[in-house]
Amino acid sequence: MLPALALRLRVRVLLALLAAAAVCLLATPAVRKFACKIGAMDKPGESRRIHDHPIPRLGGLALFAGFLAGVLPFTGIDEPVQGILFGSVIIVVTGAVDDLVSLRPWVKLVLQIAAAVVAIRHGVVIRILTNPGDASAEAIALGALSVPVTLLWIVGMTNALNLIDGLDGLAAGVCGIGCASMLAVSLFRPQATEISVLVAACLGFLPFNINPAKIFMGDSGSLLLGYVLSTASVLGLFKMYTLVAFAVPVLTLALPLTDTVFAVVRRVSRGESPFHADRGHIHHRLLALGLTQKQAVAVL
Repeated sequence: MLPALALRLRVRVLLALLAAAAVCLLATPAVRKFACKIGAMDKPGESRRIHDHPIPRLGGLALFAGFLAGVLPFTGIDEPVQGILFGSVIIVVTGAVDDLVSLRPWVKLVLQIAAAVVAIRHGVVIRILTNPGDASAEAIALGALSVPVTLLWIVGMTNALNLIDGLDGLAAGVCGIGCASMLAVSLFRPQATEISVLVAACLGFLPFNINPAKIFMGDSGSLLLGYVLSTASVLGLFKMYTLVAFAVPVLTLALPLTDTVFAVVRRVSRGESPFHADRGHIHHRLLALGLTQKQAVAVL
């Protein structure tokens, strides 16, 4: 019985992978043309910009199409998954509007919190934590801290992927590697499907996003990746009473998390807003050392 169940789960994951990758791969050229038509272009000019010519944004719409293609037919749409889907709509709309008209940082933050609350209200909550340094230690029940910890995790990870999206292929590559690592751990759990879909969507988008990029994912993409990655990891990993329950999502996403923490500390110490853009990110520092975009992305 168990081998048959595992086989069905692996087949379902494989089909979800193929569907998400194929739809994203096919949708990206169409989204690129649409972005050019409506003027959703990322233009050089700011000091933190790396590219030297306008490049269309809104690639997140193709990523979202791939995500839906993998989740809707191959995932049991229970209440937590409904919450992730509803919240991801808020996130994609927020990012797409920002790609067009540049929303104020506090407006984006409020909408990110709203999307996180939607997922939490549907049962996407971190209720227990384990000690990654002691496999024999008992799990810690968060109790009243469950909601604020989950909110911090979702909003923090959503912004972390957004902040690291500064080089061609970097955000999609880092997210894909992080998802693949978590997929390997959670492959025999039902929630493996959501994580695998994100891996496949990133793979379908990368051919158009690696240097030299033909399209950027924009905030509609980077916010979506961070949101889905954070919520799917809550379903798939934080509910496991094992050594890897806390360590895997944190360690595999250490790069964007570390970069975000340093960015906030750096800006606040200068008396600036945490949302103030600068050229102090890890990828900017690698470029300053003389690395090309491809070399910097490969290192990261």
